[in-house]
Amino acid sequence: MRSVLDEWRPIVDETIESLLPREVDEAYLTDFFGAASFAYDPTAIQNALADPIWDLLDRGGKRWRAVLFLLFVDAFGEDPEAFLEYATIPEVLHNGTIIVDDVEDGATHRRGSPALHHTHGTDVALNAGNAMYFLPLKVITRDPANLSPETRLAAYEMLTFELNRTHLGQGMDICWHNEKEVRITEPEYLEMCACKTGCLGRIVARLAAIVTENPDAEDAAANYAEDMAVAFQIADDVLDVEHAMEEGGSFGKGVGNDIREGKKTLMVIHAADNASPEDVARLEELLWAEENTDEEVMEAIDILESAGSVDYARGVAEDLSAESKAHLDGVDLEAGPERKLRSFAEFVVERER
Repeated sequence: MRSVLDEWRPIVDETIESLLPREVDEAYLTDFFGAASFAYDPTAIQNALADPIWDLLDRGGKRWRAVLFLLFVDAFGEDPEAFLEYATIPEVLHNGTIIVDDVEDGATHRRGSPALHHTHGTDVALNAGNAMYFLPLKVITRDPANLSPETRLAAYEMLTFELNRTHLGQGMDICWHNEKEVRITEPEYLEMCACKTGCLGRIVARLAAIVTENPDAEDAAANYAEDMAVAFQIADDVLDVEHAMEEGGSFGKGVGNDIREGKKTLMVIHAADNASPEDVARLEELLWAEENTDEEVMEAIDILESAGSVDYARGVAEDLSAESKAHLDGVDLEAGPERKLRSFAEFVVERER
């Protein structure tokens, strides 16, 4: 699966450049956004939009949402290259949510470097992140695949529905982040993930079904992507903890971020129900702290490990991965791409980073 990601990533990035070039000029602005009512300032737009967005994109990221979209297109029997521009929609949306989330979460780092609001300023970061919610809609407006008006409307309505739900998930996450007590139930946490992370996965699958005109497969594909995306999120949280454990307590601020940011992960929720009252109180104290030393991060992780919460969360991610694959049963898909889709669901919980 990693080889598939490596193969498509440069192609995806090149296609994103057609949506937002690295160098902004008057001709691009006029073509993409229409003639200025008075006068554009390309230098300002370069500094406030193109530079921070490409700063984030160039740091890495697997582009798995774009690649998953292309796999679905292939599985539905269409040529992925004919829909490359549509593949940028979920990828740009995802990276926009990252920028905004980092501001809201008070994150220090992203992909090995300081978060964008630290390097470019909070105002620039928020504006760039919000712009990335709307830039992808231009793909549907410009309609490179010559979709029918009904198909384009279905895509717009789907994006509006799913993007609204992402904000429900973020709202829950923010509320919990601002509470010292760990009071969340596991179903509530999973619903938050289904909205915040799963909806971006659903966008991938539903968009592929819509643009290839496969309405009968839309629900099953969306359920596959949602479960897979939630499994990805939980596995990512587990990896953050496991990587810190491997470092043995000697690491920088890019490691153990979830503890430092006070996130109520599935591991934390499980520990709150299974650790001793003393350990739960200490865990809440550590998560609530303004800052944590490396030793305190390791102390919190030790509580999670002792409660069996790390293994439990990994098990939930693996179960969701299996359920994700089951949604593909009975869907009329091309055999080769279907195997890759099933491998994708396994990859998200088996990867090392």
